[in-house]
Amino acid sequence: SAELSGLDTLAFTEELLPRLREVPGVSVDTAGEIADYREAEEAPVVSISTKATEQRDWFDLGIQISLEGQPVSFAAVFSALAAGQTKMLLPSGAYFSLDLPELHQLRALIEEARELQDNKDAPLQISRFQAGLWDELAQLGIVDQQATAWREAVGGLLEGGVKGLPLPATLNAELRPYQLEGFNWLSFLYRHGLGGVLADDMGLGKTVQALALICAAKDAAVGPEAASDGGAAATEPAPGAAPFLVVAPTSVVGNWEAETARFAPGLTVRAIGETFAKSGSDPAEAMADADIVITSYALFRIDYEAYASKEWAGLVLDEAQFVKNHQSKAYQCARKLPAVFKLAITGTPLENNLMEFWALTSIVAPGLFSSPKRFAEYYQKPVEKNGDKAQLDKLRRRVRPLMMRRTKEQVIHDLPPKQEQILEVVLNPRHQKVYQTHLQRERQKILGLIDDVNKNRFTIFQSLTLLRQLSLDPSLIDPSLSGVRSSKLDVLFEQLEDLVAEGHRALIFSQFTGFLGKVRERLVEENIEFCYLDGGTRNRTDVVNEFKNGAAPVFLISLKAGGFGLNLTEADYVFLLDPWWNPASEAQAVDRTHRIGQARNVMVYRLVAKDTIEEKVMALKARKSQLFA
Repeated sequence: SAELSGLDTLAFTEELLPRLREVPGVSVDTAGEIADYREAEEAPVVSISTKATEQRDWFDLGIQISLEGQPVSFAAVFSALAAGQTKMLLPSGAYFSLDLPELHQLRALIEEARELQDNKDAPLQISRFQAGLWDELAQLGIVDQQATAWREAVGGLLEGGVKGLPLPATLNAELRPYQLEGFNWLSFLYRHGLGGVLADDMGLGKTVQALALICAAKDAAVGPEAASDGGAAATEPAPGAAPFLVVAPTSVVGNWEAETARFAPGLTVRAIGETFAKSGSDPAEAMADADIVITSYALFRIDYEAYASKEWAGLVLDEAQFVKNHQSKAYQCARKLPAVFKLAITGTPLENNLMEFWALTSIVAPGLFSSPKRFAEYYQKPVEKNGDKAQLDKLRRRVRPLMMRRTKEQVIHDLPPKQEQILEVVLNPRHQKVYQTHLQRERQKILGLIDDVNKNRFTIFQSLTLLRQLSLDPSLIDPSLSGVRSSKLDVLFEQLEDLVAEGHRALIFSQFTGFLGKVRERLVEENIEFCYLDGGTRNRTDVVNEFKNGAAPVFLISLKAGGFGLNLTEADYVFLLDPWWNPASEAQAVDRTHRIGQARNVMVYRLVAKDTIEEKVMALKARKSQLFA
């Protein structure tokens, strides 16, 4: 005796009974009516909707499935799919195939939406920032009802041709077509209280696009949409004409002041140069009547409470890779600051790994991805460790609506050509012998520490740094070796001799200020004029102006001090004396000169010492560049 139900009854009645009746010697008796099983003539219809909730950025996500006009239990379809069933039986006796690509895709998208919710038992919800996820859901079904706020914000992002604020008359600049597109996108995000990442390549005018937005917001006196009930963008003046807060690296604060004076002279700027305690000023007075307050990441972190107590029209994070570590204090301050609109500006939204990218999006679009742990499991590990192309494609689709990325290649007609060349430096015999001797010693030391990398990380890093310095000049690690000629300096000065004679000007970068000191000594010996900038330079602006307005053919810059915030189109040659395993830092150095305003071809030379650790650095850098691309 057996009792069957559901799909088992269907299989028994439709397939087994007819065959049993054909078997000789078997008699089949049935009691009652045999159900009228039939295959549905049409495919199930999926409809989706959004409904406003009390949380400003979150909407209830409605999913309904119907067949022949009758509702089908959404939960039952999901359970059947999860159990690997191929058919679904309805109480009416109609059945349909579950082996439909759109149903499998729907299940994957719903699982993704669940994955991104903090409380998995709560009703299914979707964030305004998840426009890419909605787009894929909408393609699977009929969009039934949408909350007004959802339709206006997400619809505009997905349909393209976003309509932002009018171009401000107070902007003292003519925007190039791609910059105008960037302004429209930024002002659309601002109107709807959505954040974003402006990730144009270095030198394409990200600052002027942001200043255009700030001017437009002030001209229109419009604050970001604050309604959660689905209203249109707020048209009331922003309370007290709230200012924008711009946070930038210390070395770039002066650049923001100068660019604002040049492109937006009508804006009142307050640049904060020291802590409020040190200056003895009252925070409210120091920031009074400002349209833009500019401060550094360090001061923002130290005086966070003062900034958090003020009302802001928006937060702009320039060189936003400074908050790429989600465990740092600066990141936490940027994440917590109460501002409806947040914008990250960076040419390098990803430098080393995908978690840095998660950090930026979690500040400007907090509903886009889930917690760092779940993001790591869902995206980082499959993409970085397993090379999962499907997950990588999905990640790109999710971020596309909230990220504006243009490369130089896309606007190349606005820029002169750039040629890059690797100069292979063969170490002279004495230099090579010193390097190999130390290499063997360091290798033995590191092999003994490798079992516990985390505990010995600092010592291992010291060994790697020592080998990198040895590739440049043995006397950097042992002054008694000053008699050993630096092969790299010899190659550099062979190049400099010609280009100085021909009237060219060069930027020379190194990560090691000690090595820049050696270059400086040689320049003095050769009677070549130069300017010098490193992290210890106090009168930074004066030094930059001296090179821009003077005739010195060479500018020595430490990579850390000069990797961003400089516009040096006066030079047309760049020398990178030592490769760095962060490709973004190198690219930023090159783009001090290869940017809008440059009229000549730019030549870039990377000096790499053959058969040294520098070749390993180049290989690691290539892998990171591939992930970034």
